[in-house]
Amino acid sequence: MKRFLKNFSAFDLVVLAMMAALGVAVKPLVVSLAHMVTGPLLIPGGSLAGGFYMMWLILGAAIVDKRGAATLIGLVQAILVLAVGVYGTHGIVSLLTYTLPGLGVDLLYFAFRLKAGNKSAMFTGGILANVCGVLLTNLVFFRLPLIPFLLSLSAGALSGGVGGLLAFLVSSRLKKLRL
Repeated sequence: MKRFLKNFSAFDLVVLAMMAALGVAVKPLVVSLAHMVTGPLLIPGGSLAGGFYMMWLILGAAIVDKRGAATLIGLVQAILVLAVGVYGTHGIVSLLTYTLPGLGVDLLYFAFRLKAGNKSAMFTGGILANVCGVLLTNLVFFRLPLIPFLLSLSAGALSGGVGGLLAFLVSSRLKKLRL
């Protein structure tokens, strides 16, 4: 782990920690709003809202642009949720449900040699991160019947793609400002 962290500067680690914190902070608000849409469809609110809090994971990976950045953001989010008890009652399973979407994004970028700041990479990364989160939470907690599960996956893919595109827009603005 120490060797892995040596690839990141102090600035990189601060950016990753900020993205993780923003993702955790935004989640309760966005999920509450999403429940208004997903409640009547009998699907979890996180499937629709997920793209908007996974956006921070994609944005952080693009800003830092180093292998393992998305995984590290997910791991920090899991530790934050466990330590502070901010959101949900997932307990120790949070280590998986928060870290694996980031790992999936890093593996996607590595396997297809995608640049983390690329528009299509951020779009597909957002989809993958959120669909991974939807799959994991359904597998561990919800165990939805087929139709609500497919609706949940579809909503997750849609919002994940939108979250990836929003992350691209923010990343583009930051680059123009040279931040």
